[in-house]
Amino acid sequence: MQNEERGFSLIEVMVALVILVVGLVGVFNLHIVAKRGSFESFQQTQASYYASDIINRMKLNRDQLANYAGNYTGVPATPSKACTGAAICSTSQTVTWDLYEWRASFVGQAEKVGTTNVGGLDTPTGCVTINGNTVTVVMAWKGIRSISDAGEAGSCGSSSDRRRLFTLQTVII
Repeated sequence: MQNEERGFSLIEVMVALVILVVGLVGVFNLHIVAKRGSFESFQQTQASYYASDIINRMKLNRDQLANYAGNYTGVPATPSKACTGAAICSTSQTVTWDLYEWRASFVGQAEKVGTTNVGGLDTPTGCVTINGNTVTVVMAWKGIRSISDAGEAGSCGSSSDRRRLFTLQTVII
């Protein structure tokens, strides 16, 4: 009589399960890191869009260029005159309306859950500086991971190891 054993022992099965669990934990952690990176990338894309938006608005209202300068944060107050549709607005009213729409978009005023803004950037600040015809727009917001602070645009946004900056500079003639 021959006694041949076939199959796996309990120890072999346990070792295989441990290896499988370690691999699954690694895949799960990789998924979390990818989601964070994707969100950070989305926030930077949004900041790029908001900076381009205000520059395009300034190009359409060149004679009021200096009136766009400033640091903007928080939920804006609605202007007395809405410059939408067929409304006729002066150039100074257009500046006020442009800044209102721009600020409302980057604080996420159009997207709400209950009374909380959920669109836009996390605690954003938009800074516009004008030096002659050179316009610099800096968007600052809070990221989800700690990194070294981007100190070169120190007056835009609050200093933090989670602060992110996007800077766009152009000439408007």
